[in-house]
Amino acid sequence: MTPDAVTIAAMIILIFPMGYFTLASPAFLLVKLDIQPVAQLLRGLFNAHFLVMGVASVIGTVAFLVAGRPVFAIGVGAIAAFAIRGRRWFMQRMDDQLSARDAGDAEAPRRLRRLHWVGMLCNAVLLVALVASIPYAAPLT
Repeated sequence: MTPDAVTIAAMIILIFPMGYFTLASPAFLLVKLDIQPVAQLLRGLFNAHFLVMGVASVIGTVAFLVAGRPVFAIGVGAIAAFAIRGRRWFMQRMDDQLSARDAGDAEAPRRLRRLHWVGMLCNAVLLVALVASIPYAAPLT
């Protein structure tokens, strides 16, 4: 494979899980998070997203290094670090809010919803940055 083909493949590997999350997560805006199975499903979605993004970003980093594009490898490596470190932070906050909700805290679903919005916003910013960088990562010339 040519370096440009490797670069495009790495971008697709990264865009796919981000796009899926972008499409799947807004559905949770239509339901109440004080319903236990709904909140657990949302937690599972975020957990899986962070895991998949960590793996995909590590693969993408290696692919960009192999393609000879170290600047993009650093950027994708930063996404990998964000996914790996962010997962622990984010899931701890989500578990805290789920426990608070189960203990009777009436404000916990609202804080859980705020976490949901923050997660969606972070994903959207990374997705836009990644899509905007495609012409620079694999120029057509």
